[in-house]
Amino acid sequence: MIKDLDGAKPYLTQIGNLIRDSRRHRGWTQAQLAAAVATSQSAINRIERGNQNLSMEMLSRISEALDSGIVSLGQAAPLHLRVTGGRTLSGSITVKTSKNAGVALLCAALLNAGRTTLRKVARIEEVNRILEVLGSIGVRTRWLNDDNDLEIVPPKKLDLAAIDVEAARRTRSIIMMLGPLIHHQDTFELPYAGGCALGTRTVEPHLVALRPFGLEVKAAAGRYQAEVDRQVRPHRPIVLTERGDTVTENALMAAARRDGVTVIRNASPNYMVQDLCFFLGELGVRIDGVGTTTLTVHGVEHIDREIDYAPSEDPIEAMSLISAAIVTSSEITVCRAPVEFLEIELALLEEMGLDYDRSPEYAAANGRTRLVDLTVRPSALRAPTDKVHPMPFPGLNIDNLPFFALIAATASGSTLIHDWVYENRALYLTELTKLGGKVTLLDPHRVYVEGPTHWSGAEVICPPALRPAVVVLLAMLAAKGTSVLRNVYVINRGYEQLADRLNQLGAEISTFRDI
Repeated sequence: MIKDLDGAKPYLTQIGNLIRDSRRHRGWTQAQLAAAVATSQSAINRIERGNQNLSMEMLSRISEALDSGIVSLGQAAPLHLRVTGGRTLSGSITVKTSKNAGVALLCAALLNAGRTTLRKVARIEEVNRILEVLGSIGVRTRWLNDDNDLEIVPPKKLDLAAIDVEAARRTRSIIMMLGPLIHHQDTFELPYAGGCALGTRTVEPHLVALRPFGLEVKAAAGRYQAEVDRQVRPHRPIVLTERGDTVTENALMAAARRDGVTVIRNASPNYMVQDLCFFLGELGVRIDGVGTTTLTVHGVEHIDREIDYAPSEDPIEAMSLISAAIVTSSEITVCRAPVEFLEIELALLEEMGLDYDRSPEYAAANGRTRLVDLTVRPSALRAPTDKVHPMPFPGLNIDNLPFFALIAATASGSTLIHDWVYENRALYLTELTKLGGKVTLLDPHRVYVEGPTHWSGAEVICPPALRPAVVVLLAMLAAKGTSVLRNVYVINRGYEQLADRLNQLGAEISTFRDI
């Protein structure tokens, strides 16, 4: 119990602010958080204002409810990073396979009654949560070697009643199990999805995509209760109300084992969707229109194959590494970058004055995705003439937008960053001000960034959203002195050994836990 309220006030205020931000960006009211942790709304209000004594038990309950990792009892203490900044990086680094493709392919493996082997899967916390869920319902998974090859063998019948609720609630990827599970059972339940705190993200587009396959879902007591009517089948093209990646993937997996032809319109043509299409092709499901917004799926009723598939590299990680080179004024070669999903970003960086070379294109291990090696050199960047905003592929990737706030802070001039997709992600970019950045929040979707920046070390609590968290870490690489980034679980959700790999380029990052 924190008893000395006056002496502890600064810490209580800091903790309260973190709880408030995590709650808001999860889309909860104070009353919803109070119900989740069995306390009153007035108590939550006092906690968020720093005016409430806090026990470790209450902190743990709040932490679990918000999946923010503020503190966790009975488990290892949160992991922190200590960064000695101002160092020039050098060398080459290879991009890992796509996190978003990896979790989609793990869900899609439920379509196959045979053995699935996935090559070089990103060994990250998001994947670990999906593996825990799969294991709890009877799927056998095992890592085959140090290359992160992964084997998935399903049981004859899934035991959905035994699902690992805690693991499921810690990942939004669980929503992608709706598509494959409709082929397994007429009724089932899934826990509410969690993941990054990016504001309210409705599941309604998923339900619109899956209703033509007979799926109806009701939300009750923290779970999605699903019922499937086998008599209902799509009788016309499915038009997605949101051109979302996971929405498209759910529709694809629902159509994959429907015996017949399904047309999906307003589909996402993004990198993880393409990888899923290539994977389904290996399962015998023909898909026309890959890379466009209209997909025609020739489904097969039963799939029992032994397949081996290698997902492509992650364009968002590639952009992270390019940003690391830019912010530290370093020469780095980023190997195996999926260029077709970075072309708009590279064109914008060229406009800003980036000096870089690219190798001739070559094929990824999936035989289809185009890769290049990019050598980024120190450059005097200038602010772009227009605002920077994302668009669905082939536009600037939504997940790459936060990196342009960091890049704009290194450039001369002023840049408007417009994050129109997420309600509150732009808020987290203001954390750069703690390191010396000039970032002004105009509204929940827009920030104004002025550069260049003289970065300085600071202690920052890791934002609860993946890409802004990495942006803060990369800024710390450029900041003179020592910085501390507290509670980096969210980074480990989406990046494999990022600190160690940056250290191989000359960074000085160490991990530690509070005693």
